[in-house]
Amino acid sequence: MYIPEIYKNENPEQIRAFLKENSFGILITNKEGVSLATHIPLEYAQKEDGTEILHAHISKANDQCKHIEDGADALCIFNGPHSYVSSSWYDFEEVPTWNYIAVQVRGTFTLLDKEGLWNSVKTLMNKYESPQENPVRMEELSEKTLRQMNGIIGFEIAITSVEAAYKLSQNRDDKNHTAVVDQLHKSSDPGSKAIAEEMGKLRSTKK
Repeated sequence: MYIPEIYKNENPEQIRAFLKENSFGILITNKEGVSLATHIPLEYAQKEDGTEILHAHISKANDQCKHIEDGADALCIFNGPHSYVSSSWYDFEEVPTWNYIAVQVRGTFTLLDKEGLWNSVKTLMNKYESPQENPVRMEELSEKTLRQMNGIIGFEIAITSVEAAYKLSQNRDDKNHTAVVDQLHKSSDPGSKAIAEEMGKLRSTKK
């Protein structure tokens, strides 16, 4: 991923937190010149030996299954908040731009066996069911419902590289940085407000 040096984030803890909070990503694979992409939850985890992975599953009816085999390469893209930045907010002439947070993860596949698939789906359910008023547990599902597991394949992606772009007006002086933050906070768009918050947090850590 092209990232100007000023926008690179190489803080492992921040990136791990981002992956956990923005786990709905895009899985991209390529085989014999054909690229395929699927939008799915890709859950970050660390194994007992410290290996960092993403785990997920897709439908067996998905053609991308033909690309997923042990040792094959994967690219996963995760998008955070983003927002248009108008050049009218500066006290000097400049072109408009876009602020955003995005992370790209590369790794290699390992297919999961039946037990591994069960554990992966259970972990996914527990994460998103726990805040619900009446959470559903895998163990409580009927045999009929659980037969749907036969229609999916599970996999892990052992992470080999991570690139994180945090483009948050780092190249602006305090006056113009503050002006951008103020304008974004005025927006009714949640993404703009989220970018404003991230800009404020990042600038405060640099002082």
